[in-house]
Order: sequence, then structure tokens, then C-alpha cells
Amino acid sequence: MAEWGAIVLAAGQGKRMHSPVAKQFLLLDGRPVLYYSLKAFEESGAKRIILVTGENEIEYCRREIVEKYGFRKVSDIVAGGAERYHSVRNGLRVFSRYFSPEDLVLIHDGARPLVEVGIISRAEEAAGRYGACTAAMPVKDTIKEADGEQFAKKTLDRSRLWQIQTPQAFSCGLICRAYEELFADPGRQAGVTDDAMVVEAMTGVRVRLVEGSYENLKVTTPEDLVIAECLLKRRRLESGKDH
Repeated sequence: MAEWGAIVLAAGQGKRMHSPVAKQFLLLDGRPVLYYSLKAFEESGAKRIILVTGENEIEYCRREIVEKYGFRKVSDIVAGGAERYHSVRNGLRVFSRYFSPEDLVLIHDGARPLVEVGIISRAEEAAGRYGACTAAMPVKDTIKEADGEQFAKKTLDRSRLWQIQTPQAFSCGLICRAYEELFADPGRQAGVTDDAMVVEAMTGVRVRLVEGSYENLKVTTPEDLVIAECLLKRRRLESGKDH
């Protein structure tokens, strides 16, 4: 049976948050945003976690997050790169030292603090079955395509549109091969926004959509932080647990 682990990405700058502190380190209900993602994977069936962060934040993450909160599954803290796909590649290089090509890797944004073990389990199961999957949810709003002058050009069929989340999960061999192809042809790196896109473009493998959660939001702008804090407090009250 395949083993699996996680890569948690926390190297972004979060410019849209308009804060001197990177969004993954902002306090959310009294603890850093990143804490919650690591906690979810710590409590899951992951064998180990590779944390990718900014080179200047490695020691901070080790001391103030991993050691402070006792995350025993975080085995490595790796420096990220200029773009998200650089950070993923750096994480995969370390991940592949511990896992075989048949094992599974779940890649998650550290700025999605509301991920739950159920979402993680569904992603892990689907990756084992299909080789590639991503958490996602059907869009709620009508989506229009705009022209170059910001006029509505086309209304898209909402019944076939999904908003993509993380974790995204893959067989280790597949995602490593996809990233090797991506970096062998730098001209294809423009516009890459997630790992499913890399697999689709570089290997042709279809990516399965699995149920995420509308609460599994990415903290990107100040209002996201407010919403996430409200949801976390509600969860805490319902569970009767302190974090």
C-alpha cells in the first residue's frame, strides 16, 4: 500500500493583504494562519510534512511554529523560490528523498487554514485511485468572460465550473515528472497557478475533482481573515475544544 506525505507551501508574500507581515504568519484566532494547516496534516495519516517557506523565515517557522506547537511530522523546512512553482519544485526535491514514485504527495497552501481531515482523506484516496486530483467546489456565482475592454463577452456554463482549492494530490512519480518537463521548457511556465495545471499541461493526465468545502478558503485579502476567524471560532464552540 502506498504511503503518503504532504508539502505545505508558506513562501508567499501576500501583497493583496496590505500587511508588512506575510499572510501565513498573521494571527488568526490567536495563532498564525499557517498553524492550522500544519495541525490538520499533523492529525491526518500523513507520514511526514515538508514545509516550504521564505529563506529568511526558516528559523522563525522552526522555532515559533513547528517547535512551539509540537508538530512532530514536519521533518524538513525548505526555502521556497520566486514563484509558487519554484517552491513546489524545491519541496518535491526533498519529498522524493523519503518517498518512492508510487507513493502519494498532497500539496497544500499554508494560507488555507480551514482545511479539514475529511478533505485531506478524500484527496489522498482519489490520488491513489486516479493518480491526480484536486479539492474543488462548484461555483455559486454566474461567471462571465470579459473582453479586453472589460465588457462582458460571454456567460460561461456555471454547471460545469468549479473553484479549485488545495490540497492537490498526485502520485509522486507523476508530479515529479511533470515538474521536470516544466523546468525543461521555461517558456511554458507563464501563467502557471497550480499543480493540477502542471500535470495537465506536461503529462496529459486528467485530474479528478474531489469535494472540498466552501469553508476551505484561501486567506488572500483582509476580509478573508475576518471570515476565517469567524468560522474558526464557530468550529471551536461547536467542538468544545480550545483550537
